[in-house]
Order: sequence, then C-alpha cells, then structure tokens
Amino acid sequence: MSLDLKRQLIAQLVESSRLLRNYIDHRAKGRGTTRAQWIVLFRLRQQEGLSQVDLADVLELQPISLVRLLDRLVEHGLLERRPDPRDRRANRLFLTRAGRQLVDDLDSLRDAIAVDVLQEIPDAAIGTSLETLKEIKERIKGLGEHPGDVAAK
Repeated sequence: MSLDLKRQLIAQLVESSRLLRNYIDHRAKGRGTTRAQWIVLFRLRQQEGLSQVDLADVLELQPISLVRLLDRLVEHGLLERRPDPRDRRANRLFLTRAGRQLVDDLDSLRDAIAVDVLQEIPDAAIGTSLETLKEIKERIKGLGEHPGDVAAK
C-alpha cells in the first residue's frame, strides 16, 4: 500500500470518527444523556461492580476524568457507589434501577444509529472493516507502550 493511501485512510478515520461522535452526541442528547455517560452505563451493565479505577482502565480514561462523570451519574440517580468489602478505600459501581432502564432503552438507539450509519453496506465489508479497525487499534495501543510515545489514553 502506498504512503498516500495510508495517509488518506488515516485522514478518513479521523474525520469519520469526529462525525460519528457528533452524530451519537446529538442522538444521545435527545434521550437526555451524553455519549460519555452512555459508554459508562453500557460498560457497567456488562461488568457491574467494577471499581472506579478498574472502570477507568477498561475505558482507557484518566481516573480523575471519570470521577466527575460518575458524580453526575450518581446525582441523576443512574449509578450508585458501594463500599468495596475488601478495600475500604475503594468503591464498587452499580447501576440503579433507573440506570438499568436507561441503558436498556439506549439499546434501541444504538441499533438505530448502526442501521442509519451502515445501511446498504454489505455485511462482508463491515466484517472486513471491523477486523481492520481492531488491528489498527491494537497497533496504536502498542505504539503508546514505548517510552517517549504518546499513550492512547
């Protein structure tokens, strides 16, 4: 692959990512949430009981950035912090009934976004693209592990 094609691919990824984030933000706002809140809620539905530190790690966020987001989710009654029985300095995170209901409702929004964005793209092309994006993500993460490089967080 020529360097020009690689540059075009990177430019397309950056621009598509920006547009998709904006589109998701707009659609999530219509449901009274944000993309960042949505990501936290989905992850906690999959892995309820994570510590704040573990959640930050899984989401590849700095813990301090996540704390403010969690505070807002607690204030809105979507999430609760419970003391960790094995470590009194830590909290475990659990969805409330309202949080679980919201994330369940957001499933239909996620499906609608996927259909809207990927309509008329063949399944084979989506599968190939998904595998390629996973490889790119892992390569970027690997580049961030070398001293002096910028990490993916």
